[in-house]
Amino acid sequence: MSIQLDMKEWMKEAMKAKDAVRLSVVRGIMAAFTNEAVSLGKGPAGELTDDEALAVIRREGKKRKDSIEQFTSAGRIELADSESAELKVLEEFLPAMMGEEEIKKLVEIKKLELGIIDKADAGKLMKTVMSELKGKADGGLVKQIVESVLN
Repeated sequence: MSIQLDMKEWMKEAMKAKDAVRLSVVRGIMAAFTNEAVSLGKGPAGELTDDEALAVIRREGKKRKDSIEQFTSAGRIELADSESAELKVLEEFLPAMMGEEEIKKLVEIKKLELGIIDKADAGKLMKTVMSELKGKADGGLVKQIVESVLN
């Protein structure tokens, strides 16, 4: 089954369990799926591929992280806590991210393959690594590792 169809099942489960946070998040994802399908020209009933669906979920997660950061800096801890709870639910739907050691190994391999020796080619290395990982790792962490490897 596709992620989009699984989401409908998860919505039913959240309703049965009377889990308001999970239900709210799943409904939001379903709405985002519909918006994405329309923007891709598939129409409101169009089905997204799993990659497209994961991209939508990642985008929603990124929005929550930004909100948490802004609410925390503004001293609105109760709103940040609410966003954190939603982020935890979103993370359940995403595949596990790669660890720091795995990313570092890949960066080292790509550095050797491309023959990169200094910081001037950091962008080239970053682009190659990110295209290889395609959503399996946090971009900020990858950037950090690339910079540490090139130092």
